[in-house]
Order: sequence, then structure tokens, then C-alpha cells
Amino acid sequence: MAAVAGTTGIRSFPALGTLASVLVTELDRLGQAARLLDAELRAIDHACSRFRGDSELWRVNHAGGHPVQVSPLLAEALATALMVASATDGDVDPTCGQALVRLGYDQDFAVARRDTSALTQPPAPAAGWRTVELDQARGVVRVPAGVMLDLGATAKALAADRAAVAIAAITGCGVLVNLGGDIRVAGQPPPGGWRVGIRDNVEFTPDDSGGEPSQAIVISDSGLATSSTGVRSWQRGGIRLHHIIAPRTGLPVESCWRAASVAAATCVDANAASTAAILRGEAAPEWLDRLRLPARLVHRDGTAVTIGRWPPDPASAAGRTA
Repeated sequence: MAAVAGTTGIRSFPALGTLASVLVTELDRLGQAARLLDAELRAIDHACSRFRGDSELWRVNHAGGHPVQVSPLLAEALATALMVASATDGDVDPTCGQALVRLGYDQDFAVARRDTSALTQPPAPAAGWRTVELDQARGVVRVPAGVMLDLGATAKALAADRAAVAIAAITGCGVLVNLGGDIRVAGQPPPGGWRVGIRDNVEFTPDDSGGEPSQAIVISDSGLATSSTGVRSWQRGGIRLHHIIAPRTGLPVESCWRAASVAAATCVDANAASTAAILRGEAAPEWLDRLRLPARLVHRDGTAVTIGRWPPDPASAAGRTA
């Protein structure tokens, strides 16, 4: 997903394994906004990275089942992940870390995808989000020995929410934060709103340079997210894999959708719904409609289904509105 800047200021830089961008409605606030975003992403990475040996999450994952004291930031990120797991009936489960490791996603994605050798270990179904013990008030967390948490499904979206709200409050201007397709806007938007391009047909590109938008929409507040089986995909032993894991099997979900875009009150909510939509397959449109979440789901053949207040998709002759 790519935001179209128009006449606003924009600053982009690599972070969290993707491209981070901040757009502001007042050019003289751009430098300050970029510094605030950079600080937020550095803090999130130090708290939530599964790959850094000095991160807080690394300590939790390697504590051998013992309780670990964590920072308020990691406690918030863990509480967010557990809230999302509960809201999606366990579809988006933070205990899929071991499954991703077994599938070869055991280090930063740009490095991990270079290894194309055959996998040597069987799949690892998720232990289940209810195995995580979190006392957010005390900042204490415990996971059973052998359980590995992965916050990739929620921490980036949380960072977008936190950063956009903080930047808008500090700078006093309208802000859009885009973290590789996880988007949150805050403050007064530009005239006519923020124009955002939805891109659902690209492979992983760390600089976010692949492909033209499939559709453009306008947002003025809240969050927006796109989940895709193509953006973080890799090959192992001739088998194509991706990062959206079915917790019960520990394997990449075989979905009828190649991409799902959802608008919601926050980026966390949007990301949770877009990821769960991929996992729910044919049941996703009815589920999203029941939640009154505007969405665009793209079949494997490229045809799109729009749900609720999402604008009809002009690029798909076979597109329909649910």
C-alpha cells in the first residue's frame, strides 16, 4: 500500500523490515515528525523484535518458562496481541513464532528469504494465545518453555497508531503514518482528505517500490491496513511459503484471497481484521459485514469484492459489492 502525498510533506526511511513514511500537512513540521516516528520505531523494535538478541521479546522467548519483567511498551504490545487474538477467535495468534521458525522465517526477512534450501523440521502448530500469562499492571509476562511469541501481526500496526497520535499532538498538524501498508492518520487532514493507493499484487520489496496501485481511496481519520500472501513470501525446497500462519496447523494458510484491505477505528483493528480475513477465506465477507468494517478482498485471480462503505473497485470488471 502506498500513500499519495499530493502537496503535503513526506519523509521515508527503512524500519522494521519495511519502508516507514510520515506525511504532514505543514512542511515546517516534517523534520520533527520524522524524528518522532524514528524514535517510536526504534523503541518498538527494541521491545518487540523476535530477531534481536538484545530485545525484550527475545528475553521473554528464551526465559525457559520463567516470568520476565518487561517495559510498559512491551506490556502494551503484548496486551494488544492478546486482545487481537481474542477478538479474532484465535485466528491471529501471537504464539506462532515457532511455526515461523520451522518454515525458515528465523531472522530478519530480507536475510531469511535468501535461503531456498529444503525445510528439515515438521510444522509447529501454535501453542495458543491463552498460554500467555500477562500482568500488564505489574509488567510481568510468562510463556511456557518452548513457546515463542511473534508480534509481527500487531506490533507494526500498534507503532503506526502510537506514532500518528503522538506526532499530531506534538506538532499540531495533520499526520499520516504508513508502515509498509499499516496506516494511521491523526489530526486535521489536508483538504479533501488523504489519498491512499491500495496495492495488492506485489512481491516483497524493502523500498516499497513495486507496482502501481490497484485502487485509490480517500481517508480522513482512523486506520487502514492491507494483508497479503504475496508481500512476505519465500521459497524453501521449491515450496512457496508466506507469513500468514494458520495457528492450528503451523502452516501458511491456503486462502481464496491473495489480499485484504480493511478500514477501522485504529490501525491495530484494521490489521487484525485484514489478517483474519485472509485466514477466514470464504467466510470473511459476511464476518466483516457483520462488524461493519469497510473492506476490499482480492481473489487469487485478481477480481475484487468490496464490503460495506468501501468504494466499488473500478479495476475489476468482475468486482462486486457484498
